[in-house]
Amino acid sequence: MAVGGKAALALLLCVMVANTVEAAVTCQMVVSSLTPCASYLTARGPVTASCCNGITSLYKAASTTVDRQTACKCMEQAAGMVPGINLNAASSLPGKCGVSIPYKISPTTDCSK
Repeated sequence: MAVGGKAALALLLCVMVANTVEAAVTCQMVVSSLTPCASYLTARGPVTASCCNGITSLYKAASTTVDRQTACKCMEQAAGMVPGINLNAASSLPGKCGVSIPYKISPTTDCSK
């Protein structure tokens, strides 16, 4: 489940944004924004306001292709630090936070695209 969870978290970030070219998103930003979601993603807690605030802020911050790719790669790395990520929880998180993404969250996400 760790590999699937990593990809799901990576996709969660990759699919949440638009297009352009210069990186403003950092791994530190990704981790700090999504840390409040860890208990939900491991099926041990509810989706909190602080989790949704993090999801929303990342959605807004990752406005370029480079930002989304950076965020995606950071999420792959960060997901490895959170054991037991639930893929269904990761898939449902954007919608639970009122963020609409036009893609299905999947463990097969390629961060380079």
